[in-house]
Amino acid sequence: MNIDYKNIYYPPGGILLWIIIFLELITFGVALIAMVYYGKQEPVLFHESRLQLNVTIGTINTVLLLTSGFFMANTVHAFKQTNNSKARKYLLITMLFGILFLLLKTVEYSLKIEDGQLISTNTFFAFYWMLTLFHVIHVLVGLTILAFIYRGLKKKPDNLPIEDVEAGAAFWHMCDLIWLLLFPVIYLIF
Repeated sequence: MNIDYKNIYYPPGGILLWIIIFLELITFGVALIAMVYYGKQEPVLFHESRLQLNVTIGTINTVLLLTSGFFMANTVHAFKQTNNSKARKYLLITMLFGILFLLLKTVEYSLKIEDGQLISTNTFFAFYWMLTLFHVIHVLVGLTILAFIYRGLKKKPDNLPIEDVEAGAAFWHMCDLIWLLLFPVIYLIF
């Protein structure tokens, strides 16, 4: 079957993946709207709680994910040009920045636990933990997908369909986008 990849019905990664991405974005969007709603109900609590977050860590994590997204885009570009060694290199860099994100998030979580800022502390921290942990799960899934793509690039790059690489990239970019929604609401607004 010859697929016209410029056709709207066959976006990069396939239509089903994009349905999943839109559903995930809607889920996070609704949760963020709920957080803003509850923040309006308890503005002092949310503001004081937000001040206990480390904006520097959140900002560094934002840079880490955006950088990984840049290298993921380069991975797809190199793969389309059949430069598999460059695609592998870019994909490893993508994964490295994703792992650094998770390591820094682990440090942040440890600091929150040490300070007693748990999911049960208050409404703000309930949202903080639920939203950021749900995002961490997405990053872990994304890294797993990227690891399978890397394996395909290393073992049999000629057998790796571009759709798989594009699907992995789309999922990874969704993780970036979700973080770009979470970061300002959780770390900056309240």
